[in-house]
Amino acid sequence: MSEPTTERVFSYGTLQLESVQLATFGRRLVGTADVLPGFEQSMMKIDDPDVVATSGQSHHPIVRFTGRDADGVRGTVFEISADELRRADDYEVTAYKRVAVKLRSGIQAWVYVDARHAP
Repeated sequence: MSEPTTERVFSYGTLQLESVQLATFGRRLVGTADVLPGFEQSMMKIDDPDVVATSGQSHHPIVRFTGRDADGVRGTVFEISADELRRADDYEVTAYKRVAVKLRSGIQAWVYVDARHAP
């Protein structure tokens, strides 16, 4: 039997909240602090009532690519299964796009960014 595929996802926002993790993955995630270089963070209003109910927040952080070395967003990198990554895709609203990035630590991870300003 093969090992399940492990994915890494970097969160700078609501995926770091225990309530969101329990609702989305059915478990609490353990992660490591890291930085997403070349991006800057702002806030975005969420219109999806299910996502607002899960997070308890009507505005969520969102990041956009700047390409500037001086820019960086602090967050947490988590190891999750491929199935959990699909559940994270379902949780995120269409304003976010999942892209592969290299974190400041050198770790490769997925991150949800502003779909209008994705690299």
